[in-house]
Amino acid sequence: MPSRSSRPFARARILLAAGGVAVSLSGCGLFSPVPQPRGSLIEADDYKPLKPGTSNKNDVLDAIGSPTAHATFDDNTWIYVSMVTAPTPLGFPAVRKQDVLVLKFDQGGTLRSLQTLDKKDGHPVGMVAGATPTPGTKVNIMQQILGNVGRYNPMSGMTNSAFGGSTGPMNGNAGPGHAGTGNSLP
Repeated sequence: MPSRSSRPFARARILLAAGGVAVSLSGCGLFSPVPQPRGSLIEADDYKPLKPGTSNKNDVLDAIGSPTAHATFDDNTWIYVSMVTAPTPLGFPAVRKQDVLVLKFDQGGTLRSLQTLDKKDGHPVGMVAGATPTPGTKVNIMQQILGNVGRYNPMSGMTNSAFGGSTGPMNGNAGPGHAGTGNSLP
């Protein structure tokens, strides 16, 4: 049978253990991701007054503001994107909710169609493997090896140098890395 003097310590240990469990469980809420709204947060009530065939671009701007984007090859297609994201450890934020409003106008600026999309209408897009070719000078192995010949002149500080003064014996720095002109002799 435990002595009377050890009972307060046993109660203290139980209270400390219970407190530790409560703090550790409540700490889980501290590290949960906080949803963050992004984009044009537009509700259905915001665009309800817009009617295809009667509303124009100015009516849309007054009701819901400027679009998030225009279609790539059509300035008469306005896109409003809103989403709620939550951060993920070591990755891109997870999209919890996404709403897209697509408005199409005719050449006169009159609204012709109004379409709403959500997250289930989206399609995953992956990166394409490979490299994009870029125009410019291709430097071969000989240009890489001989590219610095004539750039460094230890006698460039001397005014009466037989090696061409500050420009060096090759009359300037015309190797790769100087606007891509390559090595060329005059």
